[in-house]
Amino acid sequence: MAAEWVMMGYLVLTSLLILFTWTKLPDPEPLLWGRFRTCVTTVALWGVYRMVPCRFTMLCRVVLQLALLSWWYPDTFDLNRIFPNLDPWFATLEQRLFGCQPALLFSQQWTSAVFSELMYMGYSSYYLLIAIVTLYYFFKRYQEFDRAVFIILGSFFVFYVVFVALPVTGPQFYYLAAGLDNISQGVFPDVGDYFLTHDEMMTMPGYEDGLFYRFMIFAHAAGERPTAAFPSSHVGVTLVLLLLAFHSRSWRLTLFVLPFFLLMCLATVYIRAHYAIDVLAGVVTGLILYFALKLFYTLRFKGKTV
Repeated sequence: MAAEWVMMGYLVLTSLLILFTWTKLPDPEPLLWGRFRTCVTTVALWGVYRMVPCRFTMLCRVVLQLALLSWWYPDTFDLNRIFPNLDPWFATLEQRLFGCQPALLFSQQWTSAVFSELMYMGYSSYYLLIAIVTLYYFFKRYQEFDRAVFIILGSFFVFYVVFVALPVTGPQFYYLAAGLDNISQGVFPDVGDYFLTHDEMMTMPGYEDGLFYRFMIFAHAAGERPTAAFPSSHVGVTLVLLLLAFHSRSWRLTLFVLPFFLLMCLATVYIRAHYAIDVLAGVVTGLILYFALKLFYTLRFKGKTV
């Protein structure tokens, strides 16, 4: 599949990075071993599909790649923490653009339990939206399924390349490292190699007894790392999903995804996962990725067997 080629390309690129920075990485061997297992599993499922070519084995290939995203995401932290942290620069830009830190003030101004749960519901809808749009194309527009999956997974891997190259942890990690006193006074110190040995994050704001709040606590404990803040992949990928929904000509699907996209733009700042500029960059990046990957697929993969 086109999406599998994108994954393989990312695998090769990051493997080369690991080899060239071997002495700087805390534990490089598991990173390469994980890539080897990913490659073998992908090829094995492709082999199963060639022996039993049907929709079910095709879906298994896609489910594997989507599931592996939860492994690739924290992997960006293992790679980018060897580079200088850029949060002071982004926090300073945020201050100059808005005259404040929206991620610090947003949740302080909107404190109701209902609003808190709405924000956390919007943020946690990310995983559900990916599944719904993917399955819609699988069941309703199978002829475009390969392209839709390519656009979704291709977007993720482009974001991951950016996350490796731009080590930005976001407010929930940087504010704790820098100190809230400094942040509230508009002082954004360089934290040096702090994130080489620390991955603690601030307590999330909002209604702590809420169902969606507790879900996000669980999700963060399972896989959150000080990485992947700029641009917001949550916003960018959700916009890609919205555009795919619109392309499908299903107004029900489009109207279902749209409010979650709007909530996502607010929620990422509310829970302090991102700076406001990350959201703006996520929107721009999502638009570019959707149309660029759609065009690339048409030029490179259209008509190829999978």
